[in-house]
Amino acid sequence: MHGRQDTHPAPPSLRLWRVTSLQPGSLVMVDIPGPTLDADTAAHLRRHDIRSVCLFGKNVQDPGQLRRLCADLRDLLGEDALIALDHEGGAILRPTFWPFAPSAMSLGAADDAQLTEDVSAALARQLRSVGVNWNFAPVLDVNVDPANPVIGERAYGADPLLVARHGAAALRGHARERVAGCVKHFPGHGDTHLDSHLALPRVSKTRAELDAVEFVPFRACLTSAPAVMTAHIVYDALDPDSPATLSRAVLTDLLRREWGYPGVTVTDSMGMQAIDANYGRGEAAVMALRAGADLVMALGRREAQEATLAAIGDALTGTLDRGEVEAGLERLRSLAAAHPAGADPALDLQTDAPLFAQAWARGLSVYHTPVAPPPGARVRLVAQRKVTRENVSEASVDAHTLAHDLGAVYDVDLLAYDDPAELDWAAIRALGLPVILATAARHRQPALTRARPDLHLALYNPYAVLDVPAPAALTYGFRPEARAALVAWLRGEAGTPGRLPFTS
Repeated sequence: MHGRQDTHPAPPSLRLWRVTSLQPGSLVMVDIPGPTLDADTAAHLRRHDIRSVCLFGKNVQDPGQLRRLCADLRDLLGEDALIALDHEGGAILRPTFWPFAPSAMSLGAADDAQLTEDVSAALARQLRSVGVNWNFAPVLDVNVDPANPVIGERAYGADPLLVARHGAAALRGHARERVAGCVKHFPGHGDTHLDSHLALPRVSKTRAELDAVEFVPFRACLTSAPAVMTAHIVYDALDPDSPATLSRAVLTDLLRREWGYPGVTVTDSMGMQAIDANYGRGEAAVMALRAGADLVMALGRREAQEATLAAIGDALTGTLDRGEVEAGLERLRSLAAAHPAGADPALDLQTDAPLFAQAWARGLSVYHTPVAPPPGARVRLVAQRKVTRENVSEASVDAHTLAHDLGAVYDVDLLAYDDPAELDWAAIRALGLPVILATAARHRQPALTRARPDLHLALYNPYAVLDVPAPAALTYGFRPEARAALVAWLRGEAGTPGRLPFTS
């Protein structure tokens, strides 16, 4: 039924025909290999009646290219097209040609719900300008584990009520711009010490403990959330045998029946090792649909997509409940109808740059009362030479860029390191210069417990301040706007109005 351009609902007889002649592609979201819709990929999407595509950095070059790609996808996928992107803010931003929005934790540190709503609306405007109609944000995880390897500054903080307040504001911002938000990672990824991209985490809290922390933001936001993304995590109190993505106890009994959620449920990527290494693509996809998911995210190589489609195709003639499948398809159609995928190229996105700059500045926080060296002083800057891209996050800022930034305030003597374990702090301090350590890595680095700087600049993982025995300033992100706010503080031109949104 692709290419149908009518704007009126299909008559009941046609809608029934669409369900009874269902192809498995209607139940999956896939990724595509490059920045254009090549003929082979288009044939693959058309052949399987796929209507949902998730875009990544490999699909993004510039605004014009991205707009053309989304238009080509919309023409192929039809009026039910769902084109998605992880556009959270902070490190989770694929396009590099728009002003950078702050991370969720930066907004949590500012703790102004109206600011969060406005920033989220601006993020949604960026997507709407090119024709992306579904944003996999906001993150509603309550990051109560400082060692969490995958959430960190992607969460608004460690207080469930703060996360709920800002999650609701983010959804309001998306709704203003008619871009679908998607709360994640249900029922909560904030208390794990494993990354589900790499392993299968388990949370052994009681139901009462989950009710008091993890569930609070989801329950507060579900009435305004168009979609929910599932977590590849086993919650013993809910289902000790299956991760939430594959658990009927979680997706149907809890989310649908107990909480009455009417919106779309989409799995996180089934290519993550929590699923792929333990269940396999095809069987896991069918298990997710049986559990109550509406849409399976079948990302990755073509063979994995084909295996998923084949398994779902077999299950449609056997083990899947047709009534539940039909209800899920109707939810997906409603989501697309409420959030059309057409682009609005007339939007001037540069007008949001001051908003983002202000938001980053309002999140700037301090730990243990840092004192910056006076402007013009000669300082020793210790920073990692290069920080590469890891999984969901983009590459962080490198040492020479940081030296250039701080060179606007100080006479900088740069010590660029590759491995923090190799740093000789006695020798570093021997020059008698004020020592500034800048941390810009996604993960905490245990070797930095031996660090002895005078000032710590935490430019990415905010929990690094718990490792480095020094007063610190925190930006909750490494983007240019965050660094500009930090430089303004170092110059004495701005304060640090944010508050740590976690317990130190």
